[in-house]
Amino acid sequence: MSLAARAVTAGSAVAALGAATALANRLGMPRLRSDAREITEPVTVLIPARNEAGRLPALIADLRAQQGISDLGVVILDDGSTDGTGDAALAAIGADERFFLARNDIDPPAGWTGKTAACARLADLTSGEDVLIFLDADIRLAPDALAAAVRELRSSRAALVCPWPEQLAGSPVEHLVQPLLAWSWASTLPVALANRLLRPSMAVACGQFLVFDAAAYRGLGGHTVVADSVTEDLAIARELRRRGHRTTLVAAGPLARTRMYREASELADGYGRWLWSAYGGPVGSLAVGSVAALTFWAPPLAAILGRGRVRRIGLLGYAAAVTARLLARSTERGGPVEPADAVAALAHPLSVAAYLGLSARSHGARRAGTLRWKGRKV
Repeated sequence: MSLAARAVTAGSAVAALGAATALANRLGMPRLRSDAREITEPVTVLIPARNEAGRLPALIADLRAQQGISDLGVVILDDGSTDGTGDAALAAIGADERFFLARNDIDPPAGWTGKTAACARLADLTSGEDVLIFLDADIRLAPDALAAAVRELRSSRAALVCPWPEQLAGSPVEHLVQPLLAWSWASTLPVALANRLLRPSMAVACGQFLVFDAAAYRGLGGHTVVADSVTEDLAIARELRRRGHRTTLVAAGPLARTRMYREASELADGYGRWLWSAYGGPVGSLAVGSVAALTFWAPPLAAILGRGRVRRIGLLGYAAAVTARLLARSTERGGPVEPADAVAALAHPLSVAAYLGLSARSHGARRAGTLRWKGRKV
């Protein structure tokens, strides 16, 4: 067998394993579900918001409409915004006394990222609650989403539940890139098994929606233990596991959904903020990128350019990659995929190319010291 044929066979085998893992997750991954039972323990929602005037009011409206929690409070931190975020929040809050708006005009301390500093400040403004829920301003919630998340926290006996929201996409570049977030774990990690184990390497978290047992969060030291992390959600989940606490990933669509970015430049800046830190640095990123190129470029190229058995193996490998992508999207959404998802899945090799380009861009900006996010240096 030639070297090219071996590469195609290896790539197709990895793609097939990914499809099998994605199928297992589609069938067995836990999911947030509505329930009529009332949550009576105190629950506090914490929202760090920097330049979110266009997004925060919709989240506030969703929070005001929440059902099934009798003791709900919401604390919002306007973190040095320059776009009128605070005024927009006040207008959306109206006379609802469950909400408290704070303002911060101090830069993050040395060694802290902007978000970890904001989350720590928010936690300092609270006391007496049993559950702390951190939300990003761009998330949207069904009326029973928070109650379902708290029930999952208690039924799973976890210190942290990470509800994964459906990642919405509008533009072509979003359709190419955003589904990779769920696909990256849905095709590589058996979630049901990972939720039962305490291995830090098997933790998955989404900082858009984090539900903590308050005692476990404070016992850990809160966000102070991950002060310098640009992926603070994953870092805090791993730290909880190191200390013997369970963390659980659950699919939250359609109870929770979000559209993180709305144009290509915003998406590039958002991924550039953290991709440099993935996989332990440049060497790890290069290794992962090489495996991704082998797995998701060699089979489709063989399907187009190859002959006979090599071509058939390439077609199977490409089909497996597309299948894994569609299964991951269905797991995330909690239902059937849409036509745009099918088109994006067929373009999976281009998605991988976009990811590799974003990763290289992030590493380059990190070395040059030019990384910025929302006006702050990373």
